[in-house]
Amino acid sequence: MSGNPVADDVWRAMASLVIDNRDSWKRAVVDRSGLPFSRIRVLRRLARGPMTVKQLAVAATMDAPAATVAVNDLEERGLVVRTPQPTNRRCKEVSLTDAGRDMVAMIDAVDDPAPDILRGLDESELTTLKAILAKLAK
Repeated sequence: MSGNPVADDVWRAMASLVIDNRDSWKRAVVDRSGLPFSRIRVLRRLARGPMTVKQLAVAATMDAPAATVAVNDLEERGLVVRTPQPTNRRCKEVSLTDAGRDMVAMIDAVDDPAPDILRGLDESELTTLKAILAKLAK
């Protein structure tokens, strides 16, 4: 608990809304990419910029061994590359290749329409919600 029960309730409601309505998009992305969804999560996190495997594990909410397995698989597919970190040559950074960036673009292009429950809001409610979400994204 965050100490703010209203914030906790809002968070649970937002998470449920997304989790309960993303299955068709996830299936479409997996079908089009040929990748398990765990790999898609990794690629989308790397689209933000290079990360170490440890950073990637935290960002993709997986343990370090699973992140290593995912990176190995994506590297074999030519979607990511490991390079020495500029500030610590012993540490490797993982980044997208051109093929990896193309894959992320294809993933992002998969249609992801709003669920009926969200489309049921009026324009004023949607505008308010959009403004709130924009504020949270900063």
